[in-house]
Amino acid sequence: MKSATIQLETLTCPSCMLKVEGALKNLDGIDKDTIKVSFNTSKVKLDFDENTVSIEEIENAISKVGYEVIKSKVK
Repeated sequence: MKSATIQLETLTCPSCMLKVEGALKNLDGIDKDTIKVSFNTSKVKLDFDENTVSIEEIENAISKVGYEVIKSKVK
């Protein structure tokens, strides 16, 4: 399991946060209990199985709901 912190363009409200969260919950390989999206900091934190889903797939899911990924850090 890997941990990721993803910096997004500015999230302006809780509705934005829920949109991003919903997109991530639809992906296999993400530990749904670890998804934390903060509209105050515009950051997403989560744990994922790199054998099931890649950071690129996670970033694409976020982009598809209309939010730009600025940078990602994976540990």
